[in-house]
Amino acid sequence: MGLPELKDFKREWSGKEKTVGDVFKKLFSRERPIRYRLASARYRINSMVRKLEVYGEKLRSRDQDLFNKVVDALMVKDQIRATMFANEVAEIRKIAKAVFLTQVALEQISLRLESIQELGDIAINLAPVVELIKDLRVAIKDVLPEIGIELGEVHDILNETMIEIGEVVGIPGSGIAASAEAKKILEEAKVVAEQRMKEMFPTLPSPITTIPQTQSAPAEQGH
Repeated sequence: MGLPELKDFKREWSGKEKTVGDVFKKLFSRERPIRYRLASARYRINSMVRKLEVYGEKLRSRDQDLFNKVVDALMVKDQIRATMFANEVAEIRKIAKAVFLTQVALEQISLRLESIQELGDIAINLAPVVELIKDLRVAIKDVLPEIGIELGEVHDILNETMIEIGEVVGIPGSGIAASAEAKKILEEAKVVAEQRMKEMFPTLPSPITTIPQTQSAPAEQGH
């Protein structure tokens, strides 16, 4: 038996007609066309971006308060208190780094989903998005559990959609290419997140030394 015709995929994309394959795909909420599911996922992602923006501002405000306490302690030559506050600043900035990285990456994902909605180029572009969302969930779940849970739900929706599209057009939904592209997006997001950190968080006074941390990965911060 040959591959499904492109017209079958077009009907699936618009949701206007049922195909013979619908009978065999009842597990994928067939009453909702792919375009609707992509729009819903993008809406939730944009909502998470706004939440992360608010949380980031709270972290910046707390960081500024502690930073001022570091300066005040140094002015009265209280090295012990200055170091204590500096360590709190360091912890906040680790959390902020994970938050900014997730925020920037989700902004990129939102743009990709918008492009997919407009161009319909799903088979190529959706796989790295799904993989990246899975990685972001791991990175943020300990910092903001509610964001981690929501990312998990969005991942499941898009992953099922990707698998379904693969069945319709006969293209695997994941692979090495998807992993490489997801890594590329993440690396680009890290550069932007680092720049935002430099712009929003001033450098601590040079006499301060913070206590070295045993854990440095953003995914492991959140306490």
